[in-house]
Amino acid sequence: MRISGRPAAALASAAALAALCGCTVQPVDANGKARAPLHVQTPGSLPPAPSDPTRTAQPSPAAPPPRVLWARGDSGPRVRELQARLRQLDWLSEGPSGSYGRLTEQAVRGFQGKRGLPRTGRTDSVTWRRLVLMTHTPGTWELYLMGGQPAGAPDPRCMTGRVLCIDKTTRTLRWMVDGRTVTTTAVRFGTQYSPTREGVFHIYWKARNWVSTLYHSPMPYAMFFSRGQAVHYSYDFAARGYAGGSHGCVNVRDETAIQQLFAQVRVGDKVVVHW
Repeated sequence: MRISGRPAAALASAAALAALCGCTVQPVDANGKARAPLHVQTPGSLPPAPSDPTRTAQPSPAAPPPRVLWARGDSGPRVRELQARLRQLDWLSEGPSGSYGRLTEQAVRGFQGKRGLPRTGRTDSVTWRRLVLMTHTPGTWELYLMGGQPAGAPDPRCMTGRVLCIDKTTRTLRWMVDGRTVTTTAVRFGTQYSPTREGVFHIYWKARNWVSTLYHSPMPYAMFFSRGQAVHYSYDFAARGYAGGSHGCVNVRDETAIQQLFAQVRVGDKVVVHW
């Protein structure tokens, strides 16, 4: 049957609207009675197509490896801190020296293996973060346990003549001539119960091979400046660094440095021990 008139126009308008909106249309017959609903779907309302089971998912890109901070051959204050932290956990027995050598590489590799990290021997950001969490910030004498620390400014009393200028604050000895620093070396002092005296003194005696008559310990290259206290080479300082102390003498751990110093210093040269 042909539908004419207003019902046909209404049906056409409703169908057009449904095509745009994806609605359900209730058509009517010529007598105005509703027929079965007409469902119209627009392209935007179509259900998603079924997935293809033969299609494999693309793998996500691999995470980049952690950044390497320091490795064998590097040097500097951060390497020195790394070594000090490794020493706190007994992974390193020497140093710190500030140079990333074979022993430091072995220590890092051991630390990594113990924590389930790749045993590269290089200190990457993950290894460093783990080490920092397990240790404390090293102090000055942990960083410079075996010497190597920078010297402080010389005392004004050291600026004239031939002077052994000895700084207790930075634990260094400057050999100075007329205000010019010739050499600098790390030194160690007496303990709380046998402190090294401070003040201005003069070398009054030198002995190439001397053994303490009080403590019966060797004092090579001894240069005496104050009632039995001397600047001399110390085997203990060379072995243990600042972990120990003297009985009041000024210890030198660098044997080459003390040999050269002993050859240059004369009886009568000034000694200044200061903070």
